[in-house]
Amino acid sequence: MARELGTEVLSSTAYDFSNGETYVRFNESVRGCDVFVVQSHGDRVNDWVMEQLIMVDALKRASAKRISVVAPFFPYARQDKKHLGREPISARLVADLYKTAGADRLMSVDLHSSQEQGFFDGPWDHLWAQPVLVDYIRGRIDTSHAAVVSPDAGRIRVAERWANALGGTPLAFVHKTRDVTRPNESVANRVVGDVKDRSCILVDDMIDTGGTIAKAVRVVLTAGAKEVIVAATHGVLTGPAVERLSTCGAKEIVVTDTLPIPAAKRFERLTVLPIAPLLARAIKAVFDDGSVARLFEA
Repeated sequence: MARELGTEVLSSTAYDFSNGETYVRFNESVRGCDVFVVQSHGDRVNDWVMEQLIMVDALKRASAKRISVVAPFFPYARQDKKHLGREPISARLVADLYKTAGADRLMSVDLHSSQEQGFFDGPWDHLWAQPVLVDYIRGRIDTSHAAVVSPDAGRIRVAERWANALGGTPLAFVHKTRDVTRPNESVANRVVGDVKDRSCILVDDMIDTGGTIAKAVRVVLTAGAKEVIVAATHGVLTGPAVERLSTCGAKEIVVTDTLPIPAAKRFERLTVLPIAPLLARAIKAVFDDGSVARLFEA
C-alpha cells in the first residue's frame, strides 16, 4: 500500500514481553499527522487485535491529528448477532475497543454483514473486493454461458451485485441448513436455480475451514454445472481447508490477500489477488477528503 501511495511505512518498534504483553513505540513524530494503522488479523487474531489497539493508543497519546484503523478482514465480524441466549455480540465489542483506544475512523473490506458499520460511532468505510475479483473472473469464463451462485440464501444480494457486474448472468443459490451450536458446519441440500451446462461462479465473503464451499461445489456440479470457480474475499483457510478445497472439484479457488496466506496453505488451484491497490485508493480518497463511494460507482 505504501508503494501504491508513493510513501513509506512509519518506523516502529514492537515486541512481546516474556509474559506475552505487547509493546509498541513509533520512532518518528506523528504530531498533527493523518495516520492509517493497517493490520492483518490472521492466525492468532487476538494478538493482532491487541497490538493494533496499543498502536492506536500510542498514536493518540502522540497527538496524531486523525487515526484511521485499516482492518481489511475485520476481527470477530462473524459474531455480529445473537443466535442463542447468553451469547456476546463480539463484533460490536471490537468496534467499541477501537473507539475507546482512540480511532476516529475504520476501514474494512467485505464485512460479514453491512449493518456492522452501525457498531462504530464514527465513519466506517466498507470496501468491496468485488471489482478486483470480477476483473479477474471475467477473463476466465464465457459470461454468456455463466451463472452466479450464492452458497446460501443469505448471500443473495452479494450474488446479485456479481450478476450485474458480469452483464446480467443468471442467479442461483444453494439451499443449506446449519446447526448454530456447531460452528463451521453446514449441510448443502440442493441448488435453487438453473446451472446446467453453465460455468458457475460460487461467491462468498470468506473461506474458513472450507466445509461449506466444498459441499456447495459438489452440489452445483451434481446439478449439471459445466465447471465451478470459487471467488471469495477472505482466505482464512484454517484446519482442513486446503485438503477440502483442493479435492472438491472446483476448477479454481480465487481469494484476495486481505489475510496473509503462507506457502503451506497454497495449492495448485488457488489464486491470490492483491488487495493493496484498492485499499490505497480508498486511503488516498480519505486523506484528500474525497469520496470513497465513488471508487465503486460504475
